[in-house]
Amino acid sequence: MTDKTKPILVVEELNVHYDTGKGPAKAVSDVSFSLLPGERLGLIGESGSGKTTMATALMRLTRAPGRIAGGSVKLDGRDILKMSTRELRETRLRDIALIPQGAMSSLNPVMRLEEQMIDAIVAHKPGMRRAELDARVQELLKNVGLAPEVARRYPHELSGGMKQRAAMAIATSLSPKVIVADEPTSALDVVVQRQVMQTLGRLQDGLGAAVVLIGHDMGLIAQFADTVGVMYAGKLVEIGPVRQMIESPKHPYTRLLVDSLPGIEVKRELTGIPGLPPPLVDLPPGCSFNPRCPLAFDRCVRETPLLQEVAPGQSAACHLYPEHAALPPLPPMTRAHQELRP
Repeated sequence: MTDKTKPILVVEELNVHYDTGKGPAKAVSDVSFSLLPGERLGLIGESGSGKTTMATALMRLTRAPGRIAGGSVKLDGRDILKMSTRELRETRLRDIALIPQGAMSSLNPVMRLEEQMIDAIVAHKPGMRRAELDARVQELLKNVGLAPEVARRYPHELSGGMKQRAAMAIATSLSPKVIVADEPTSALDVVVQRQVMQTLGRLQDGLGAAVVLIGHDMGLIAQFADTVGVMYAGKLVEIGPVRQMIESPKHPYTRLLVDSLPGIEVKRELTGIPGLPPPLVDLPPGCSFNPRCPLAFDRCVRETPLLQEVAPGQSAACHLYPEHAALPPLPPMTRAHQELRP
């Protein structure tokens, strides 16, 4: 029986680099976090912050020119990064599964859905009889809200939401302990997004699995996750309980992400974050966010901040702490920051 007080997934100082002609692009840099059974972790950040690279690294699916440059990913005490090819093949889908971004490109266009689902199951349980397999396919389709006849359809005969649910059915076919969902609502309208996230929530609750949800929509992440991790330029800059992260963010970048969300109670002018994330092959010295940060001071340019606990259960990588107990009010956008706008 799973010990719910012991982390099921422990990531320690994970580094993923992409080799380029200008040197290594540090897409994930010294990222550490842990996940309890049944916990929902949302990883958020702008495009290029390292979220999807993180997802592929957790599954050890990094491909050249990318490479895992260091660290460990321990699933129930076993380091995925040190597994043999056979061990890795047995672990994927059974213990850790990926719901990919863009279900259409992950489903085989020339195979009916039931064939793809059976193929995944048989790879781990070759002794199952056809009647058992058919029953399991129907059960999985029911779990994600798809009709039985969908099993005989090809991917191109399904809507975007149906394809995403089909990908969920495959990912949960062997009841994994950890589900990595890489922007599962990408390119879907808001109504279908809600349906897909409700389906993911029901599946996760039924399995008791932990979930790592990758996304760039702070509102969507906030509605689903228990814990939120904020990534910027390959680093985890803040992590903590979702309510604290929304109501009392400690990192200026997190505050700016929260402030970019529209509200229904108070009307206010929405402002984006000025500038763009830095190129990963040429990160600025000190804190990578300092060129865009309205609270940056001299130390931010000289020293790279370490992730430290700044409130109970909440950690941030910012030089404002421990001198400050909370994030100071952000000043109005200066002319210099206005000029950073793309």
